[in-house]
Amino acid sequence: MFGTLEIRNAQPTENFWIKQLIGLGIGIAAMLLIAFNDYRKLLNIAPAFYIFGLLLLMAVLVPGVGLKINGQRAWIRVPGIGQFQPSEFVKVTTAMMLARYFGKHRTGALTLKEMAVGGLILALPIFLILLEHDVGSVLTYLPILAIVLFLSAIRVRYVVAAIVLGVVLLPFAYWVGVKTDLVKHYQQERINVILDPEKADRKGFGYNTWQSILTVGEGGLLGAETSAAHSQSSLKFLPEAHTDFIFSVIAGNSGFVGCILVLLAYVVLLSRLIAAARRAPDRMGMLVIMATVGGMTCQIFINIGMALGILP
Repeated sequence: MFGTLEIRNAQPTENFWIKQLIGLGIGIAAMLLIAFNDYRKLLNIAPAFYIFGLLLLMAVLVPGVGLKINGQRAWIRVPGIGQFQPSEFVKVTTAMMLARYFGKHRTGALTLKEMAVGGLILALPIFLILLEHDVGSVLTYLPILAIVLFLSAIRVRYVVAAIVLGVVLLPFAYWVGVKTDLVKHYQQERINVILDPEKADRKGFGYNTWQSILTVGEGGLLGAETSAAHSQSSLKFLPEAHTDFIFSVIAGNSGFVGCILVLLAYVVLLSRLIAAARRAPDRMGMLVIMATVGGMTCQIFINIGMALGILP
């Protein structure tokens, strides 16, 4: 409800908050439907959900079916609902599929074959999402597999090797991406904005980040006393205020205290999920909850970091 209120504050002349209420209604109905059924029945048919999700991602790539917005073809228009982003739905189906595969009873550590299968389960949706040019969504998928592997008795040496390889290869991969144009110019500029904000073109590629920082700063401790932060979003200086930069709107309207309250609400939600995972009667149930925790935590971290100008 707080989110709905802030969406209305972000764009008071639009009906985005009404769509959010409709979405909440659908979500609550789905939650109740699932809550009063055995989750193991859902996980047993996880492959069907997973394949359906992949078909949705393929449909997005078809001209005339997928909607192209801001250079990304990542949405489908659903009559009566509006725009639907399959990559968000597929996070759930991927988590279910991974939980089903790794949730079988086991006594030993994971084998390389099992880890390869897990990697393939994740790689298929990621490949299709990369074709949509939606790198941001891909980043939120990776922790889902990471936490499932970690909780499935992966050998310590594999974890250490992955961390070392990541640290060593990331700069090299970025350099190769720049040279081969896999990392586009605008993506390089967005990274440079974070590395050296003072040199960023605030009217060019640094515009989003700079406007977000301004909005957050206007909020102060308890929220902006003037309409400055409100006008940042309502007058559309802050881009995508009701979606990508909603945390900036919260900071501008509710200040540091409001931000802390939102973060505390997330802490309560995530801690309750972890408590439920501990009480889960089987391995599949525990893994599907913790995969959700991993994906959600990463998404929160990336979105808030972007809004504060500490992440691209």
